[in-house]
Amino acid sequence: MRRVAIIGAGPSGLFAAGQLANQTEVEVAVDIFDRLPTPFGLLRYGVAPDHDSVKAVAKTLAAAFDSPRVRFFGLVEVGKQVQASELLQCYDAVIYAYGSELDRKLGIPGEAELDGSRSAREFVSWYSGHPDAIPQDLSGVRSAVVVGVGNVAVDVTRILLKDPDELSVTDMPDSVLAALRDTRVENVWLVGRRGPEVAAFTSIELRELLGLSGMDTELIGADLDAIDTDLLDRKAKANVEAIAKAISIKLPGAKRHLHLLFNHRPVAITGDGQVEAVEFESNLDGSRFEVPADLVLRSIGYYGVPLPGVPFSDGRILNLEGRVLDDDLSARPGEYVTGWIKRGPSGLIGANKKDSAETVANLVADLVEAPARQLGDPDELLTAKGITWSTLEDWRRIDGAEIDRGGLRGRARTKIEAWHELLDLVFAEQGASVS
Repeated sequence: MRRVAIIGAGPSGLFAAGQLANQTEVEVAVDIFDRLPTPFGLLRYGVAPDHDSVKAVAKTLAAAFDSPRVRFFGLVEVGKQVQASELLQCYDAVIYAYGSELDRKLGIPGEAELDGSRSAREFVSWYSGHPDAIPQDLSGVRSAVVVGVGNVAVDVTRILLKDPDELSVTDMPDSVLAALRDTRVENVWLVGRRGPEVAAFTSIELRELLGLSGMDTELIGADLDAIDTDLLDRKAKANVEAIAKAISIKLPGAKRHLHLLFNHRPVAITGDGQVEAVEFESNLDGSRFEVPADLVLRSIGYYGVPLPGVPFSDGRILNLEGRVLDDDLSARPGEYVTGWIKRGPSGLIGANKKDSAETVANLVADLVEAPARQLGDPDELLTAKGITWSTLEDWRRIDGAEIDRGGLRGRARTKIEAWHELLDLVFAEQGASVS
């Protein structure tokens, strides 16, 4: 039986694991490695808590674990605790599927040095209950600016403006709900460099934001009447129509306000140690104006990080159709890649299925042709390095604890976000409490 390691237990890694387990050309055992004790990656820690329909994909992804030939190795950080080159001595093939963990910067004055200037990625990790998340202090935030017009930008805008009571039925950690209940955000500026007809957000996400109760919507920097909707594709046309409908509805006395600012870019974030305002410049006529702000969240794209010894360029692992390429563009035997770290941070969760299918097809074709070789034992490798890993059973214990916690609060699940609680559950069988 051939062995394949997958680095990353997010959607792309789990799609690949399921496809490997279900193919019949070559018998394969699959080990999935992740630095967290919880699988599902961006689906668990990047999809908004109130998007139950998207989160339902977890059932499809979890089917990979139904195969007795698929194992989960949590709490193993490849690139630090163990190197990819070492795993290649234990497996016939390694698939890199660890996504894009960093965010792109605006590169403007005030972005790096002022408190309250943050990335949307940080904000999403916090409200999604990621154990590494930086707590988000929203006390005193009345006005926020979200730079970007993709689905992540729309998500964070919606969370800031939505009634926390409506979020109390989700799997949000209790600490996040408490912080949101203490927040009194009144104005959010959602900012795009170009017009609404070319914005990246999907119509479903946009309508969900525009449909929030008790909120009015203002459009700045774009003239919808000047847009020829007959020339637009279905998504763009639906977006323009949704915005037109939202701004036509007047809500006297509304306590929350959404300002859609298009054809503008931020040129400076100002304040005395803390964000106080953002200056914008029109991309149409060069005029400038400033809005008061207590919080700025940039959402202009994610960026991958390299693994030691693995060819990398512009936020991605070098590859051709999933086969990792060396710097001279020759294929590196036994190394493959899928997901955002393969193609860049674009596409919804479902896009990873087709993407991983391409990678798996090429991997299997290569395995059929490649002669078997003597492999090391991965369990012995990790043990020799002093690594104590978590298993699928440990994840199921965490899963059950979250479901039980949610049941006490009248909801399906409540996320466990603290490292010490996760590790206590992982090591409960050994009776060891890790703080």
